Amino acid sequence: MQQPTHQVPEIVLGVDARRPADGAVRFAFDCARLWGVRLRAVHAWRFPSCAAELPFGVPEEDRAAWEDHEVQLLSDALRPWREKYPDVAVLEDVRHLPPAEALILRSADAGLLVVGRSRTGELGAVARDVVREASGPVVVVPARALCPPAHSGRAGSSRTSPH
Repeated sequence: MQQPTHQVPEIVLGVDARRPADGAVRFAFDCARLWGVRLRAVHAWRFPSCAAELPFGVPEEDRAAWEDHEVQLLSDALRPWREKYPDVAVLEDVRHLPPAEALILRSADAGLLVVGRSRTGELGAVARDVVREASGPVVVVPARALCPPAHSGRAGSSRTSPH
């Protein structure tokens, strides 16, 4: 009789593509590499403030252009990390939702949800909501986290950021 295999669910990383938290990104990539699972990078966005001034709602071509821009921002933010961790499968997930809501929804299927803490050291509203309402384990990585070296199977791995 064949033994069932236990597949660790993916790791979900909350990413602000405009200001990615390097410590959280590094932590999530390291865990995904170590566990041999996919990393889902979730970036949430909202319409620009000028959209509220449109008398008949947001035209589809404008919405598509704004969403394409957000997709490109996430891709650009993850590019150096993908180069540093070529063995980690990454799924870029851009959501038109409030950030906490997007992450809480994704937490249902996550083995781990990773978010960063603000540069001021405070636990921001998104992190507070995620910690309170997520369906699974959450790691909040401080902005100035001392991250362990990337797991590569050999001693002396680099501790430097890809930037």
